[in-house]
Amino acid sequence: MDQQSPFETRLPLEELTHAAFRIRSEINKVIVGQEKVLDMLLTAVIANGHVLIEGVPGVAKTMLAKLLAKSISTEFSRIQFTPDLMPSDVTGTTIFNTGTSAFEFNKGPIFSNLVLIDEINRAPAKTQAALFEVMEERQITTDGVTRLLDSPFLVFATQNPVEHEGTYRLPEAQLDRFLFKIEIDYPSLDQEVGILVNAQKREEKDELAMIHPVVTAEQIIQYQEMARKVLVEDDLLRYIAVIIDKTRSSSSLFLGGSPRASLAILNSAKAFAALEGRDFVTPDDIKQVIIPVLHHRVILTPEKEMEGIRPEIVIRQIIDSVDVPR
Repeated sequence: MDQQSPFETRLPLEELTHAAFRIRSEINKVIVGQEKVLDMLLTAVIANGHVLIEGVPGVAKTMLAKLLAKSISTEFSRIQFTPDLMPSDVTGTTIFNTGTSAFEFNKGPIFSNLVLIDEINRAPAKTQAALFEVMEERQITTDGVTRLLDSPFLVFATQNPVEHEGTYRLPEAQLDRFLFKIEIDYPSLDQEVGILVNAQKREEKDELAMIHPVVTAEQIIQYQEMARKVLVEDDLLRYIAVIIDKTRSSSSLFLGGSPRASLAILNSAKAFAALEGRDFVTPDDIKQVIIPVLHHRVILTPEKEMEGIRPEIVIRQIIDSVDVPR
């Protein structure tokens, strides 16, 4: 057999890229625009990471997550977070079965493959803490018993940035468990016209009924394993490390990125490259994922907050200050 040329793909990525194209096509039946948001959601799925989706009401945060879940033939559950939600409402409860005279564990809605948590910032700290173990370790420990969750396990959470009454600030430990924070903005004028045209054509059809499953849970696991094999040169590993190191020494940031942030950039850049049909990472792949990875992990200094500076501005300045490997 002839030796592979360095330009040939070592990994069979055609099926992955075709599946991603089909998923985009299904979701575009309902959603107009938001191509970059959808790209980041797909990247998170392939990187096996959780996503925090932030946007004002009415920009299709919840709908986008539900449509993506529908395009994957897997178990899906939705949890509406409220101020009176208890941890057991998420993880499950142990009850006494009078028929068997034994205690039995009833699994909560978190036991699913893709979990949509709506308005995650409306639940108090004790309920937020119930997510710490399951999001990081993909397991639940109750009554001294550890129960593993089936793969894939992904959490998509939404929150509204403008409404503060009846909400709770997410702990930093909770935020750090999200691979990405994705902000959904208002559509452009042309996109809004497209939304209206699309709604007119659909008439009263159910949006979810228009979406057909494209891939299975087993295929997603295969794609995730494939993405982990994508090559990253040593100079790009150092590029990631230098950027993270600069966030820790920046005079504009009170809190910089952790080693978990470095790993998140690495894994998501691999997934992004795989979705592009490449078995190697480029500097542009890293740049595509840095802001979604770091946006919620860095904290501005009080002075910068008072000036109205946004975290992504500081992150872009840091990226621009680092030489790109050639």
